[in-house]
Amino acid sequence: MSLLPKSIRNLFLIAAGLCAAMQTAKAQQAKKSNVISIVVISDVHYGITRANFRGDTGVRSQIVNEAMIAQLNNLPKTILPADTGVGASGPVGAIEGVALTGDIANKMDPGVQKASTSWAQFVSDYTSGGLKLKTSSGQPTPMFLVPGNHDITNAIGSSKPMKPSTDPSSMVGMYNLMVKPDMSLTSDMYDYSEYKINYSKNIGGVHMMFITLWPDSVERIWMQKDLASVDKSIPVIIFTHDPPIADPKHFTNPVAPHEMNTENGFENLLAENYKESIVAKSETSTTLIEQRGLVKFLKAHPNIKAYIHGHSNYNEFYTYKGPDNDIDLKVFRVDSPMKGKYSSKDEKLLSFQLLSLDTETLQMTVRECLWNSEPKNKNQKIVFGKSATVSLKVN
Repeated sequence: MSLLPKSIRNLFLIAAGLCAAMQTAKAQQAKKSNVISIVVISDVHYGITRANFRGDTGVRSQIVNEAMIAQLNNLPKTILPADTGVGASGPVGAIEGVALTGDIANKMDPGVQKASTSWAQFVSDYTSGGLKLKTSSGQPTPMFLVPGNHDITNAIGSSKPMKPSTDPSSMVGMYNLMVKPDMSLTSDMYDYSEYKINYSKNIGGVHMMFITLWPDSVERIWMQKDLASVDKSIPVIIFTHDPPIADPKHFTNPVAPHEMNTENGFENLLAENYKESIVAKSETSTTLIEQRGLVKFLKAHPNIKAYIHGHSNYNEFYTYKGPDNDIDLKVFRVDSPMKGKYSSKDEKLLSFQLLSLDTETLQMTVRECLWNSEPKNKNQKIVFGKSATVSLKVN
């Protein structure tokens, strides 16, 4: 090449540089095409207010959720941090799903609106055009909903006063959207013991199970049937409301006639009878027996690789070891826009989670997305906080 005129040599060098750049771009595009993104939110609690939000007090849940939705809509063009996680330094891009792990409607305590009103507000904000996210195929991003204890309590009633005493609207709405029965349910048809919100989706080579409240012995019957059709080499993620340690008061009163009452504190949200004692609200109440049933199930299905939940809300990545330290399950706890343990006091900590999954390597990075770090800035951007990368590969 040294014998060629300088101008021609320069053309060769420019062409070579363009070719290298194109190859790099193609490699980056190929790498990006292997990455899918899913958002996880929790405990949106329509019907209550936040003490403080963006300079105002007593802010309605609908306003707070609409502010979070605006930030969710900005997520696709957000650049991921230059870390070692999946999709690092690239744009988030398409969102294949938004999972919501329970408590759409707040319990109808005195002064709280009806569940039907809360459900209507949720639908207006999230499923009727407010959420503008798209999948990689250009379709509206689907939502994956599971119920929380507040949704269920509204449907079945409580030992404490509610007005009205029952309103299953959010449970009926979720069931119709997620389970898609041949004939849509109405509130007067709803029976919680019959119409559980359990379903699964296969996304990016991962089997995702969405279940009602907690994987108790009754839920595990449905889960066992669902997993029977899943190859043991395919990783599984559980999305539900309660953490793996469960909540004692969510179990059914073990004393006949198994009614809810204020003395023992049971809410009868799980079909399984509580086995530890006859009281749920004692400071010493545990769920060791119940957890051992779950651990036995997890051991029988080692392709269950991760567990995602809300309920007691803050951003946390941790490993569930079980009551006997004999299981290793990666767990991701999600914050709430209304009832976060920390973000309810400091709005700069408000967050949701972004799951970035490499469909080839089955590495998954979960990133904390702080969406209100500058409350006074109308043009604020999402800030990435903590992150954790786990392998979903089945050994």
